[in-house]
Amino acid sequence: MLKVLHTADWHLGKRLDFYSRLPEQALVMDEICRIADESAADLILVAGDLFDTVNPPIEAIELFYKTLKRLSNDGKRPVIAIAGNHDNPDRIDAPNPLAKECGILLFGNTNTTTTLFGIENSFEVSKADEGFVEIKLASVEYPIRVIASPYMSETLMQVYLGEEDREKKLNEVIAEKWNQLATRYCDEQGVNLLMTHLYMAEVGEELEPEPEGEKPIKIGNADIIYTNAIPKQMQYTALGHLHRNHWVDKAKQKAAYSGSPIAYSFSEDEQTKYLNLLSLEPNQPVQVEKIALTAGKTLYRKKFDSITKAVEWLEQHQDHLVELTIESETFLTVDERKQLYAAHPGIIFLIPVVKNDSTAANENSRSKVNLEQDIHGLFNDYFKSREKGQAPSEELLNVFKEILSK
Repeated sequence: MLKVLHTADWHLGKRLDFYSRLPEQALVMDEICRIADESAADLILVAGDLFDTVNPPIEAIELFYKTLKRLSNDGKRPVIAIAGNHDNPDRIDAPNPLAKECGILLFGNTNTTTTLFGIENSFEVSKADEGFVEIKLASVEYPIRVIASPYMSETLMQVYLGEEDREKKLNEVIAEKWNQLATRYCDEQGVNLLMTHLYMAEVGEELEPEPEGEKPIKIGNADIIYTNAIPKQMQYTALGHLHRNHWVDKAKQKAAYSGSPIAYSFSEDEQTKYLNLLSLEPNQPVQVEKIALTAGKTLYRKKFDSITKAVEWLEQHQDHLVELTIESETFLTVDERKQLYAAHPGIIFLIPVVKNDSTAANENSRSKVNLEQDIHGLFNDYFKSREKGQAPSEELLNVFKEILSK
């Protein structure tokens, strides 16, 4: 039975405010490589957002190539990676002539086509097209077909779709492209997989929120691709973009996000991170095992009403990153802040909340702010307070979300 490891959203080089995650990312990449070896995976799929920015730091680039080289097992195991909305597609495509010699296939642009080649006693690329590859492993008697569909940037969307009825056109264009490839290359005699980086949902289902700090793909209901666009030949769709591991089509269980390998924002607090290990045979339902990742630090959002309680908890949870809210009757003193920071090296945000501001002349005349809401709600309330109750426009909210992601 063929074994395929699905991972995504590495975001190499990403920081959490001032805090570098690169040392942590190196540990997680090592863990992913060890799991790939221990599970005897035959193929690795990396579904986009390989880096966090289009110009990642050199340390992130080095970690990326070292990880792919290890995952490829010196060319014995094929690795297929696509660009996400955080990646520069041309940067991802650039090393292809060298990468394929190591068994690594990179798809940065939607029209990327690999050449036919083989690695002796390991595997060969027997068929290739724009965004498609067929692989024959020496150890498996049937072919593996992968439709590799990187993120399509807004510029490319405008070229393909124009501005009218964009949501409908986007689904139609992508569905047509995928179905053409599936019809041409994918039959029941091989394993058929789709890998893409986008916002996917089922028609009529509640939408999963995009992570805080993530560059938005979904704007309103535009740019959502629905599961009915997936060709019927596909046994599994490996998704990237959303950071929580979950099935998109809960009933059919043929399309899933693997999620990010570590938590990248406090909206992911206390989440366990996973890889998806697939077991596949031609014309059979996929079997999926979720493998928990443990090398990344857990993120916590904690709230306390006393310094003593906060310090006690912090001292007991040293190996985590924390967004700490302190509720008190007065503002935090310098000594209290020093006491908190001395208790824990991983306090990323310290948020003081004054429950009773005695400096206010008239409590009833003050606008009450809901401090339980996220940063988007706080911005919305702030804007209303400055603009005499006028809510910010959707365009302005999208600009604010884009600024947050940077």
